[in-house]
Formats: sequence, structure tokens, C-alpha cells
Amino acid sequence: MVAVGTDAHVCGLIALADTVRDTAEELVSQLHKAGVEKLVMLTGDNKATAERVAASVGIDEVRAELLPEDKVAAVEQLSHEYETVAMIGDGVNDAPAMARASFGVAMGAIGSDAAIETADIALMKDDLSRLPWLIHHSKRTLQIIHQNIAFAFIVKGLLVILTALGFASLWAAILGDVGATLIVVTNALRLLKDRAE
Repeated sequence: MVAVGTDAHVCGLIALADTVRDTAEELVSQLHKAGVEKLVMLTGDNKATAERVAASVGIDEVRAELLPEDKVAAVEQLSHEYETVAMIGDGVNDAPAMARASFGVAMGAIGSDAAIETADIALMKDDLSRLPWLIHHSKRTLQIIHQNIAFAFIVKGLLVILTALGFASLWAAILGDVGATLIVVTNALRLLKDRAE
């Protein structure tokens, strides 16, 4: 709110507000579909404005008029309720809460140095639409890691047993180990196909 006037009296008030991006509502929907259970807006802005923005895009909960220490307290409280809490921010005021969260995501181009250094992930473009892709990609990465670990243990275990029983030579075990390594690396390379556009 900006007041306009003279030394004698106020002539009027001008209300200023950031516009919500057209893609914000779709992004919130995609994040819910990607498995994000609850989206909470933590902001230092005025409560009425924050609630209006949250309602327009489908954010689950709003906590407004917060100081940096209030954001930290909110993240701590959410950490008791949920196994994993991510904090997305771009300013110095967000850095302490990002440090307290399970992991922090900073807006790379417009983010403050404190937020970027505190974050576990820095988006190089200030485009939150990459977050659903990031969630899907991280799940796929963990799936491939589990596949690779299971495959490596099975192959190595079989080779140890076969070698101990005399059915495989040491050279066969070495060859099997190198072959398993190549298969695990090839399996991991599948992640390169799944790039964000």
C-alpha cells in the first residue's frame, strides 16, 4: 500500500500486488500428483494477500507475516508431522528455514547468496515448473540404485558360491564381476534419457 498526498493531507492510497504466474495453479496440481502431501506457504507478507494468492493456486495452508525465526519454527513443527520437509526460497530470510528443512531448494538466478549456499538444490532458472520433474527423476534414480545394488549382490553372491564349490574359476569370477559392473553402469545410464526440457 502506497500513500499519496501533500504535507497537509493524504490524497489517496495505491494498492500494489505481485501477479500470480499463469502456470502456478497447474504447478501446485502437478506437485500434488507427484506425491507432495501438503504445500505450505511461509511468507513475511500480509496475511490477506497471502491467503488470496494461496486460494487462487490451491496451496493447502498459509502462514503469513512471519519473521525468519518464525519460518524456522514452522519448518521444525512440520518436521515433527512429516517425514520429509522441503523448503523452497530465494532470500536471506529463507536461509535459516532451508537449513532446518530435510532439504532446501534455492532459486538460482534471483536467489540471495545465503539461500543458494544453504540450499541442497539450486535451480539455475527461476522456474518452479521443474520441481515435479525433479521429484519424478529422483524417485527413478533411487529405483535404479536399488536395482543395481540388488543385481550386484546377487551376481557376486552366486560367483562366491560357485567358486567355493569349484564350479567357477577365479578368472570366471573376475569376468563375472567386470560384467556385472558394466551392466550396472549401463542400467544407470538410462537416467540420461529422462532429461528436463
